[in-house]
Amino acid sequence: MTIRHMSNEKHLSAGMASAGMSVGIDPGIIFLVVGLFLMIIGVGMFIPAIVDLAVNNPDWQVFAFCASFVTFVGGMLFLSNKGNYTELTIKQGFLITVSAWVAIPLAGALPFVFSDVNLSYTDAFFEAMSGVTTTGSTVITGLDGLPPGILLWRSLLQWFGGVGIIVMGVAVMPLLQVGGMQFFKSESFDTSENFIPRSTLLAISLSLLYIGLTLICALVLWLAGMTPFEAACHALTTLSTGGFSTSDGSIGHFDSALIDYLLSLFMILGSLPFILFLKLLSGQPFSLIRDTQVRGFLLLVFFIVAALTIWLWMTGSYDFAQAFRYTIFNVISIITGTGFVSTDYTSWGSFFAVAFFFIMFLGGCTASTSCGIKTFRLQVMYLTFKSHLKHLIWPNGIFIAKYNHRPLHEDIMGSVFAYFFLFIACLLLLTLALTLTGLDFVTALSGAGTAMADVGPGLGDIIGPSGNFEALPDTAKWLLSFGMLLGRLELFSVLVLFSPLFWRR
Repeated sequence: MTIRHMSNEKHLSAGMASAGMSVGIDPGIIFLVVGLFLMIIGVGMFIPAIVDLAVNNPDWQVFAFCASFVTFVGGMLFLSNKGNYTELTIKQGFLITVSAWVAIPLAGALPFVFSDVNLSYTDAFFEAMSGVTTTGSTVITGLDGLPPGILLWRSLLQWFGGVGIIVMGVAVMPLLQVGGMQFFKSESFDTSENFIPRSTLLAISLSLLYIGLTLICALVLWLAGMTPFEAACHALTTLSTGGFSTSDGSIGHFDSALIDYLLSLFMILGSLPFILFLKLLSGQPFSLIRDTQVRGFLLLVFFIVAALTIWLWMTGSYDFAQAFRYTIFNVISIITGTGFVSTDYTSWGSFFAVAFFFIMFLGGCTASTSCGIKTFRLQVMYLTFKSHLKHLIWPNGIFIAKYNHRPLHEDIMGSVFAYFFLFIACLLLLTLALTLTGLDFVTALSGAGTAMADVGPGLGDIIGPSGNFEALPDTAKWLLSFGMLLGRLELFSVLVLFSPLFWRR
């Protein structure tokens, strides 16, 4: 199997357009991949069915039926399109990415509708989209009294979404040249040919690594005082930087400094490039330390935690140890897009509310489970400004911006700046749309921000760290679901489908 490059598609499309023809999109591989994802989700539904059956909860029948239905639909899509394609085009890459991340929550919402939680389909889709995109916003209250099957399904949705976005970020996103992601194309594998065998091998390797880290996280959380079930659920949502918890009080329910620190460590691990973990295991021990993005991300976290810890300590509300504990956990949770909370940080004052609002957009590293703008884009913008400043001072000089010891080409810089300004534009438009549904400005702005950054909690009394999204109107929930999809799939992957040019050629 080969991948046609964009230049080839352009020439082909131009030739056919001049002849009055249009280029069709073969849906075979799209249905194949969507079917594969649905089969995975369907099989995953059998796990909470078994758990509910073990505790004699009648919801096991709901999970079993939904699992059978989704697996059957996915299997039919997969088998009917297996071998009916010859190549993967850029257009198909966009359609695969968006179709998969829409199909999964459409199917994943079914248990929420038919179980004892009895959500409307709007609320169920919102919850499922929040899970798959690893956002962590929720419309469900009374988590402490829910049956284990539903709690586990919420965690599994985030875990599946986390491993899925890692594979997409390494194998697919660089091909689509979205927001500067083409810079990482050569860091995964050669995608010019044998895409399916190579991407399959990479997906298996990344999945095994992801499973291993999840098991380790579950073990240490169990040893730290969680029950085995709580440890399993929180391990699934920590490595995925998702943020769903088994309690309305989130991590504050456990009130344990040890658990706070352990979760902080694994949230950081979930926000680092998983492809570098593979290099580390393959005998390159300094691959993480030498990576510009990793060093920049860790330094950014260090300085933000240090500054806010000192500020919180100086307010006199906590001693230094408590100030450090609450700050490091909540800062890491928000900056990585996880969304766990150990306390209501908005009660610390307006300065902290504003600070947390801005750091929610930063995100972790690319090829991780974290979302947000991403560290490498911030670094590329800084290097571009620095290079431009040098040109202003020394007009005749030649300055080549480099990232990870490789030159940054103009197309990468342009893609990064285009992504950043599109992110701001979409944020403002989504905020405006939310205000039109009747939400106050703080709720609308923070809701739009937390959706597009895939963080979870927003600001204010309604959707803040101590609230949830249940009270929002249905229109707002659909808008926020779309915002989650935009943020998770790097904006362009979704918005390009609304362009007539995409479908014309």
